Amino acid sequence: MRKAQAKKLPLAPDPRFNDKLVTRFVNNLMWEGKKSVAFDIFYNALERVSKTTGEEGYEIWKKALQNVTPAVEVRSRRIGGATFQIPSEVRQDRKISLSMKWLIRYSRERNGRSMADKLANEIVAAAKGEGAAFKKKEDTHRMAEANKAFAHFKV
Repeated sequence: MRKAQAKKLPLAPDPRFNDKLVTRFVNNLMWEGKKSVAFDIFYNALERVSKTTGEEGYEIWKKALQNVTPAVEVRSRRIGGATFQIPSEVRQDRKISLSMKWLIRYSRERNGRSMADKLANEIVAAAKGEGAAFKKKEDTHRMAEANKAFAHFKV
């Protein structure tokens, strides 16, 4: 028998933009429970984004997040002794989660001085439709397209 699904705790909106999405992003960015440090990194990154682009950093961040958000993904499924990559739609909350994690992961892998600098560069690149996080989304979509023949195995 399965256990009940865990309850989602309500998120408090962030102090500057009053947006729960920002809080969710910062929670993913945070290391070792240091939320104030994560907020500093995020806000500094947005300031750098607005300096380099000349536009509102928050809007660029939202555009970058939207550009990195995947629509489909492949899931492995074992059928008759063979493992198939089956394309499937991504749930709304998972879409957001994946896009945030990809942005953070690939900004960490960038070279730069500080995390705020690396995050700012990745956000600007993603907003333009380039960068590693955007490439990850494109690769995911390409994988799903290539494995479209196995779509009939969906659960």
